[in-house]
Amino acid sequence: MSRKIQVYNTLTRKKEIFKPIVENHVGMYVCGPTVYGDPHLGHARPSITFDVVFRYLKHSDYKVRYVRNITDAGHLENDADEAEDKIAKKARLEQLEPMEIVQFYTISYHKAMDALNCLPPSIEPRATGHIIEQIEMVKKILENGFAYEINGSVYLDVNKYNEKYPYGILSGRNIEDTLEGTRELDGQSEKKSSVDFAIWKNANPEHIMRWTSPWGEGFPGWHMECSAMGEKYLGKNFDIHGGGMDLVFPHHEAEIAQSNACNDCSPVNYWMHNNMITVDGKKMGKSLGNFINLEEFFNGSHAKLDRAYNPMTIRFFILQAHYRSTIDFGNEALQAAEKGFNKLITAMETLQSLTPSDRSTYNVNELEEKCYTAMDDDFNTPILIAHLFDGVRIINSVKDGKESLNTTDLSKMKNLFLSFVTDILGLISSKESNGNNLTNEVMELVLKLRGNAKKNKDFKTADLIRDELDKVGIQVKDSREGSNWEIK
Repeated sequence: MSRKIQVYNTLTRKKEIFKPIVENHVGMYVCGPTVYGDPHLGHARPSITFDVVFRYLKHSDYKVRYVRNITDAGHLENDADEAEDKIAKKARLEQLEPMEIVQFYTISYHKAMDALNCLPPSIEPRATGHIIEQIEMVKKILENGFAYEINGSVYLDVNKYNEKYPYGILSGRNIEDTLEGTRELDGQSEKKSSVDFAIWKNANPEHIMRWTSPWGEGFPGWHMECSAMGEKYLGKNFDIHGGGMDLVFPHHEAEIAQSNACNDCSPVNYWMHNNMITVDGKKMGKSLGNFINLEEFFNGSHAKLDRAYNPMTIRFFILQAHYRSTIDFGNEALQAAEKGFNKLITAMETLQSLTPSDRSTYNVNELEEKCYTAMDDDFNTPILIAHLFDGVRIINSVKDGKESLNTTDLSKMKNLFLSFVTDILGLISSKESNGNNLTNEVMELVLKLRGNAKKNKDFKTADLIRDELDKVGIQVKDSREGSNWEIK
């Protein structure tokens, strides 16, 4: 590749020039949702973050295999070894089969990701579809002497593991730190040490989701699925593993330990983590009343929201902050993002209507280089957006006759905005994201009725239509060429 992309590696805690294991090919694994509830902001940020990484790597001519898992078994309450499965608990409360819960919330998750214009991954494996692979990995860890079986459960022996491999290499924790935080559990568990974690659990009689194994009926530990599926689809060592910062410990730390214990090699070269989301400066949580599902953002039904927000507003707002920075959601910030997004999309529409001049007064090549430099610097979307708004200023100046672009540069500007706004940032107009053709057809009919009212000098009806649309967040714009509409 001619360009050099820098990636911040959580493992080494510094930016590194990205060098894939196989030239021009990238293997990327991202932790997906545990499907037992409606998709929320916590799902949106990693999905959008790694969607942009996926898009930019493809734009940079890499062939990318993007794997994002679905956790549909084995994830226990509070990430504990002794608790109820999150999906089984939801199934029990709603008196449904666990797979009904899985199917319902998987569909809900996919619907939200489509609304946010996230591309589907290359492969989307489920934990329950890879029980055999997980059992085989547990068997190999046992054979290598890094795990022990007791009462039908298998635990990774962290102290034994630490004799050969550095435990805590990703999170910066050591065994002493971890023991300090878990010492109160000593004597209450069958584990040799409180730092040990389950890679296979014996199923209690009341446990619904269970499979036959060499150690009796049970289910895999939560961390095991990603190790097994990552190896199956990307190999024992692959390029990028991503997820939220909350997964660094214990989940990703456990993945490293499992893979080292099984294959005697670290599974991933570049670990990437997006930072957390807060709402009005506070951590998002149901007990605080600020836990907002994505659908509630889209329809404005949550009490903390002033109104509904288009999915593209959510996407644009998330991309305004670097993925490693914290991000705080609030109505004022979202409304500011909405204005910025609309300004960007309006400029793109204006760009299509511009006519070239004989000469250029602006260097489009320089703007293009700045945009690529921003993305090459650890996918710095806020800097990219700032450069794009420099382009917006030029577009508006050309429209007003203050700047000019010749045929070649006007074509370059159009390609630049198409590449960076649409293809890389994944931002599309509110009309496209909001709906389907049905929405556009209905609005065309409404504007036609309003146009007829104006022709008949029924200005009261025309103004009523405009004002009522404005109340629901649709702005009508009149010009010499006719009327158009956009989501405010």
